[in-house]
Amino acid sequence: MARVSVVVISYNDAGHVVTAVKSALAQGEEIGEVIVVDDASTDGTAQALAAFEDDPRVRVLRRTTNSGGCGTPRNDGIAAASFPYLLFLDSDDVLPPGAAVALLAAADEHGCDVVAGRAVRRELPGGRETVWAPEIYDTSAGAKLPGALIRGISEHPEILKDTLSVNKLYRTAFLHDRSLLFPDGAFHYEDFVFTARLYAARPRIAYIDAPVYVWNVRRNAATPSISLRRADIGNWRRRIAAHRETVDTFRGASATDLALAAQAKFLDYDLPMYVRELPQRSPGYVEDWWRATRDYVAGFPREAVQLAAVPSRWIARGLTAPGAERPEPGVAGLGRLVELAARPPRLVPPYGSTPPPELADLEPRELPAVVDARVRTGSTTRLALRVHDLYGRLGALHPVALRVELVERDDPGNPLTADTPVVRDGDGWTAAVRLPAAPLGRAGRLAVWHLRAEICYAGTPQRTPVEVRAADGQTAGRGVVVRRTGQVLLVQTHITGGRALILRVADGMAGARRVLGARLRRLRLAR
Repeated sequence: MARVSVVVISYNDAGHVVTAVKSALAQGEEIGEVIVVDDASTDGTAQALAAFEDDPRVRVLRRTTNSGGCGTPRNDGIAAASFPYLLFLDSDDVLPPGAAVALLAAADEHGCDVVAGRAVRRELPGGRETVWAPEIYDTSAGAKLPGALIRGISEHPEILKDTLSVNKLYRTAFLHDRSLLFPDGAFHYEDFVFTARLYAARPRIAYIDAPVYVWNVRRNAATPSISLRRADIGNWRRRIAAHRETVDTFRGASATDLALAAQAKFLDYDLPMYVRELPQRSPGYVEDWWRATRDYVAGFPREAVQLAAVPSRWIARGLTAPGAERPEPGVAGLGRLVELAARPPRLVPPYGSTPPPELADLEPRELPAVVDARVRTGSTTRLALRVHDLYGRLGALHPVALRVELVERDDPGNPLTADTPVVRDGDGWTAAVRLPAAPLGRAGRLAVWHLRAEICYAGTPQRTPVEVRAADGQTAGRGVVVRRTGQVLLVQTHITGGRALILRVADGMAGARRVLGARLRRLRLAR
C-alpha cells in the first residue's frame, strides 16, 4: 500500500535527477508520490523530467525564482506531501533498494514519529564507501542504537553528530503539527538547523542498521557541494551561523543540556575538521578564520568546554587565550593546534616542564602520543621510528613494542602490519621496520597508504593508537621501484599539512596516470 511521499530537490542537475527519481520509484508500491521540486533550474532539468510525464506518481513543482539554498524547496515539498510518511532525496543522490520497506517496517513496529537508518557516503568516481556517523549506525564499529526506540535525544547526545535530514523517514503529520521546517532562502548547512528543531521537538525515534541513503560525494564536480567548499572563508562563517542557530533552537526549547552538548560537539567535530586544513590556506584566510572562531568559541560556557574531549579543550584554550587575538605567523605557528586536531590527536614536543592537568586523567588509549618516522623507499620500504615520551606518562607504562599498520584508503579492512620491539633511547624509544614494496602496489590504480601504529606496553593489553608523523627533516619524495617481473612501482612519500606520513603507490602506467590526474585535480581545486 502506498504510504510514502518522496521529496526530491533539484537545481541545474539534469545529469543526475532522473537517476534519483528512478531510485525512489524503484522502492515499490510503498511510494505514493515523488514530488520533484525544481528550484528554477536553467539547464535541461525540465526536459530530463519530461521522461516521467506519464507516471502518475511523479509530480514536478517548478519554482519561478531560485531560492539560493536547499531549505525552501524542501519546505515546498513538505507542504505538498499528501501521504502519511515522508522522505527527502537530493537530486545527485539515490535511495538504495529496500530502503522504504526497511524504514516502514520499523515505523510499524514502534509506532514512532521518525525512523533513522544508515547513510553511506560514496566517493565518486572511485566508489569507496564509508558509513556516516558510524558510532550511531555501524554496529560493526560498536554502535548500540540500531534496534532501539528513544524519546528525544537527551540521554544520547552523541546523536547530535547526525545532522543529516535525508537518512530518516518522517511521519508527515508530526512535521506539520510541530511546524518543523528548514531555514528558508540562501541559508547553508540548513540540515543542522532542521535536525536541531526535530530533536528539540522530542520525537519518538527508532534506529535501524539497514542502508537507507546513498550520499554521492563528487569532489571533482564543476560545482562542489557546500560541505566540500571549505577553502572559502564564507563556508566557515555560514557553518558557525548554522551552529549558532542550532544552539539557540535548543535553548529556546529549554533543552539546555542539548545546547551544551551541541557546543561540545562543535569543539570535538566541526572545529578540528577545519583546523586540520589551515596549513593549506592563505595567510588572509587563516587570520579571518582565527578571528571568527575565537569570537564564537570565546562565548561558550565553561560547562560546554568541559564536555568536550581533552584535546578539543586544549584547542579552544589556544584560540581564546589572552594575547591570542591573532595566529602566530606562518604554518609553524599553527603547528600545535593542527597536531591536536589530528586523528587521533598528538601533543608534539618540545614539552614544557609542567604537564597539562587533564593529562593525568587520560587512559592509555586516549594519550595524545607522538610516533614519528623517517622513510626510505625502494624495493624495501624502511621506517625508522621514534616514540616520544609524554611528560613521563609513557615511561610509567613501559613501552615494549610497536605494531605498525599501513592502511590502504580503499581497502581499510586489510592493513599490512609489522610488529617490532622498541629500545629506550634518551627521552624516548626507537624502532625499525622493513616492508617489501611489492605488496603496496594495487594493479591499475593509485594506492594510498596511511601509516598508523599502536604503542604496546608491558603487563597490560592496553595500547595507545597513533597516526605516524613525519620526523623533522623528513621530506616528500618520489622513487621508482622495478619489480622482478619488470613492472614499475612509483612510490611517493607525501607529508600532509598536519605532518602525517602517507605513501602513494602507483602500479604500472595506469596507476601513474592516476597520480598525474590526482595532482592536476588538486592544482585545479587550489586555484
